[in-house]
Amino acid sequence: MSLTLYGIDNCDTVRRARRWLEERGKSYRFHDLRADGLDGETLQSWLAQAGWERVVNRRSTSWKALDPDARDGMDNQRAAAAILSAPTLVKRPVLADGRLLEFGFSESRYQTLLG
Repeated sequence: MSLTLYGIDNCDTVRRARRWLEERGKSYRFHDLRADGLDGETLQSWLAQAGWERVVNRRSTSWKALDPDARDGMDNQRAAAAILSAPTLVKRPVLADGRLLEFGFSESRYQTLLG
C-alpha cells in the first residue's frame, strides 16, 4: 500500500512531517482532513487499532472547546462522533499505509519506521 499523510495544510507539525518525507524522497499522498474530510470507515479503523486516547489530540483547541462532560465521558464511540464533526480533533499528522499507523510527528520515530 502507498503511504498517506493525513493532516491539515496549515499545521506546523504537519509541515515538518511533509518536509521530512520530501527531503528523504519518500513518496506519499497528502490527505487534508479539513478540505478532504475523513470517512467513518477510516476513522473506525484508527480507533479500533489505536484507541481514542491516541487518535484524539487532547492538547488541541478543538478538544478544549468540547463540553467538559463530553471530554470526561470520552470513549471510541463518542470520539468518532466528535471527530467526524470536528476533524481537527485528530492528533496530527497521521501516517498510514495499511500496516503502519502513527499519530504525531517525531523525526526519530519516522526514521525508525521508514528508514
